[in-house]
Amino acid sequence: MPEWNAEQYSKFEKERTLPAIDLADSINSENVRTVLDVGCGIGNSTAVLKRRFPNARVIGADNSDDMLNAAGKNYPELEFIKLDAGKDIVSISDRYDVVFSNACIQWIPDHRLLIKSLMELLNEKGTLAVQIPQQDKHPMHRIIKSVAESEKWTHKLPVSRVFYTLTEEEYFDILSELSDNFRMWETVYFHTMPSHKSIVEWYKGTGLRPYLEQLSGSDKDEFENDVLTETQKYYPIQQNGKIIFRFPRLFFTAVK
Repeated sequence: MPEWNAEQYSKFEKERTLPAIDLADSINSENVRTVLDVGCGIGNSTAVLKRRFPNARVIGADNSDDMLNAAGKNYPELEFIKLDAGKDIVSISDRYDVVFSNACIQWIPDHRLLIKSLMELLNEKGTLAVQIPQQDKHPMHRIIKSVAESEKWTHKLPVSRVFYTLTEEEYFDILSELSDNFRMWETVYFHTMPSHKSIVEWYKGTGLRPYLEQLSGSDKDEFENDVLTETQKYYPIQQNGKIIFRFPRLFFTAVK
């Protein structure tokens, strides 16, 4: 997995935190004493959970040292641990009332096994709460993929990003096998962006990373510019000069 850059990711912290707030608000707050935030990143989602469950022990977990360092500086009053959710989940002996993951598991393979492992971390009647970007519905991923696979770039970008997300029907079937009390929903966020460049900056913190890390020097800037050109073609500018940046996200909660 490519290295995360906390500073780049933080540029749109407010917008990235909105789904965490909505997901946390969907969880029943009664009898919650312990919470694990899987893929806590810069700690913004962990802070949301602490506000939602002020009397609970809330632990943020991530596998990126850069993200964890930023989280510790941003929220020194909170607790953070290093955890690779793709490898370490099965070795955790502790159990939690809430296992939470906001915009993380799309980077981890084998969601059938992963979701089962996350459910096993719960106490009885505990809640798993997950949010996943709907990448197959998002035009920016198609734009980036199209540029990367063009004749100009394909020989310089031999490794394409792998998308691990499943269909909504597959998630429904997985959850129905693990819980008789679950729900799924989708929210499309209409973010207001000041420019096309800002949309590319957003993706430099996430979806562009696997490609930019294969490039160096002027190639990085040129690839970004090519993505920017295609972004300008797709997103119209509104009357006030702003751009509507639609971002669909899938949510689900399941009670053990």
